[in-house]
Amino acid sequence: MVENAVTDPRPLAAVLVSAIAVVLIIASYRFPNVREGWSVVAALTKFGIVLSMLPGVLDGTVYEWSLAESTGLEFVAGIDFVLRADPLGMLFALLASFLWIFTSFYAAGYMRGLDEHAQTRFFAAFAASLSTALGIAFAGNLVTIFVFYELLSLVTYPLVAHNEDSEARIAGRKYLTYTFFGGGVFLLAGTVLVYWLTAGVGEGTLTFEAGGMSALAEAAQAEPVFAQAAFFLLIAGFGVKAAVMPLHSWLADAMVAPTPVSGLLHAVAVVKSGAFGVARVILEVYGVETIRELPLNVPMVGEVGLNVPVAILAAFTLTAASIIAMRKDHLKRRLAYSTTAQLSYIVLGLSMLHPIAVFGALFHIPAHAFGKLTLFFCAGAVHVETHTDYVSEMAGIGKRMPLVMSAFAVGAAGMAGIPLIAGFVSKFYMMIGAGSLGGSYWLFALALVVSGILNIAYLWPVVYTAFFETEDRHDAKPILEFPLGGQRESYAAEQTGDDSLATDGGAPQPAGGGEDEDDEREDEHEYAVDRYPSDHETHDKHADDHHDHGDHDDHHHHGGPPPGGWERRSPLFGESTWLMLMPILVIATGAVTLGVVPDYAIFLELAAYIVETATGEVVP
Repeated sequence: MVENAVTDPRPLAAVLVSAIAVVLIIASYRFPNVREGWSVVAALTKFGIVLSMLPGVLDGTVYEWSLAESTGLEFVAGIDFVLRADPLGMLFALLASFLWIFTSFYAAGYMRGLDEHAQTRFFAAFAASLSTALGIAFAGNLVTIFVFYELLSLVTYPLVAHNEDSEARIAGRKYLTYTFFGGGVFLLAGTVLVYWLTAGVGEGTLTFEAGGMSALAEAAQAEPVFAQAAFFLLIAGFGVKAAVMPLHSWLADAMVAPTPVSGLLHAVAVVKSGAFGVARVILEVYGVETIRELPLNVPMVGEVGLNVPVAILAAFTLTAASIIAMRKDHLKRRLAYSTTAQLSYIVLGLSMLHPIAVFGALFHIPAHAFGKLTLFFCAGAVHVETHTDYVSEMAGIGKRMPLVMSAFAVGAAGMAGIPLIAGFVSKFYMMIGAGSLGGSYWLFALALVVSGILNIAYLWPVVYTAFFETEDRHDAKPILEFPLGGQRESYAAEQTGDDSLATDGGAPQPAGGGEDEDDEREDEHEYAVDRYPSDHETHDKHADDHHDHGDHDDHHHHGGPPPGGWERRSPLFGESTWLMLMPILVIATGAVTLGVVPDYAIFLELAAYIVETATGEVVP
């Protein structure tokens, strides 16, 4: 199929919808229902606009809006400001706009459940973030994507620093340092270098082309060293938001943000913008053939493909991040390192350059989004209802929140690549791609297998603890941050003084010991609810008193089972509010749908079309 570009304002409209919603949200600050209603209306409108372009895009039409053609204004000397809906951009835009609908409902339930402060600012920044995310998706050249890439960092800063305490401000500054200054500088340097290279063989250009920019391919033959440098600069720029090691540490610290932020922005919009940018560079800036024709001369090794260092770094990241995740007791931090690992699946699949591996990597963008968003939503619901954030305090919580923890099990299975869940399909294709390449690429296939095992190792204990352990007799798993072999006593033993409830691992702690560890665990992540108490039924109105009196022994009233154990509740009745349960169940169902009937999922068709236009090969 041949792509035909037509002038159309819909890419611009999709970007502007949520930008207009920002104004309406701020203007409605006195009326919470109206304010949050604007978020829902904007989400539905944005998705409708994006969806209206899908049939045409699948038929080979590219919808384009140009600043120069529409207004006669020149954005940058020689470079136009262009928004275009092409297959790759549609994949990201369709995903982000669809998931924002349900996140709007979830965010309302979450913020109300915790009686959070500054809710108008939160929803306004949230809408602005979706506007810039769609700008990244529909950017038609490197300058346009750079503008929205930097704007995304700026408008998400208020969300990362929402709690307004020292920890949130430090996390926000770190987030800006990495993504705005670090990633932005790399991306700008690579963009300038690409323009200089293409200007050397004709008119300078930065416009994306399916299969790679022809002018850049020609320039790379004359200036291979500069072409290689530009490639790595662009990959590093997008790799910051994709959390590729060693550029990843901002992500875990940003988990201090409210869970809706962690969910949509750190499982979809922000981190996916990085992975999406890597896909743009590999498939539509350089192209598979140009990358293969630019080998690196490595001392004592010889020539290696330009893609190999990226693949090695991605394989290392997905393995190392999974190992780190196993030692995180704080659930959101564990999920943060899981995100770091899962994003590198995408980068690894793209960097292998095999059509089937690229196909799997592209499909992993929605597969990971549905699975990880489910996990974050479940973690947020548990926090709102029980103020429990540590895995080691979740023994038996499955009877208190059966639907939520069942959905968590579905999301966890998807992240581990268990069949019938979306994550299995994408990882299966990446494995086939690695195996088809043969040679030393079998090491990347091995990394995929090892990481899948590690995914089970750090996610299964959450499900096991919730459903197969009880409050009065459980063992803190040795894979958590406790002494080798497990914690000596269950939390019930600590609370009751009954040594018969001691677990089977760990060495006895000296009298008076462990206080520093309690301090560290309690202070590791404190939420806004702990500083802005609500009238939620499970919140202890004296939760803050122990800070003033230095009493660290009763910190479990912040989370964990209440005296007498968890109250058993039936699904759909008293487990949580419908504003939170409905999105959790819908997104979890989506993860299953993508795994059970992927052929009927539009994302699979889009991924196949992208591979065909970028490589010229049809995915079987």
